[in-house]
Amino acid sequence: MPFNIPIALTLFRILLLPVFVVLFYLPDSWALFAAAFVFWLAAITDALDGYAARKLQQSTRFGAFLDPVADKIMVTTALVLLVSQYNNIWLTLPALFMIGREIVISALREWMAEIGKRGAVAVSWIGKYKTAAQMTAITGLIWQPNDFIIYSSFGLLYIATVLTFWSMMSYILAAWGDLTAE
Repeated sequence: MPFNIPIALTLFRILLLPVFVVLFYLPDSWALFAAAFVFWLAAITDALDGYAARKLQQSTRFGAFLDPVADKIMVTTALVLLVSQYNNIWLTLPALFMIGREIVISALREWMAEIGKRGAVAVSWIGKYKTAAQMTAITGLIWQPNDFIIYSSFGLLYIATVLTFWSMMSYILAAWGDLTAE
């Protein structure tokens, strides 16, 4: 296995997940802030590993595989925890949509790779904005220091949901010709 700075950042993000979960469930008054901080730190490493891979010219196949896996596990874990904590439809529906989108796009990318057209469903700018809105919203929903942050985070979550739908449709439309060719 190749090992470099971007891969180290991605592995660090994966190692933060159990820390995040434990902090999330601690009954102490400081625990949600700590859990939000760990999630934020993981989100920052998500941005940094790709940047480091490009800047340091340390892109690898293993890193290209591991990075989106770590991202999806991190976001899915946080959304599942938040759905259980908030226990309302206003968080559950966007969370289900976001998790469902990840499954659809992962399957689409795998299928497109099988037919040799992986580049048709490459990450776009929409996906980057979606990720930024999603990570910020999730961090605020975990932390929940006051109503303003909570409501702002819900607003950002819905912006992320719209961007999630937009990016999913962009990927599906990019692959539509291949999906419907018989």
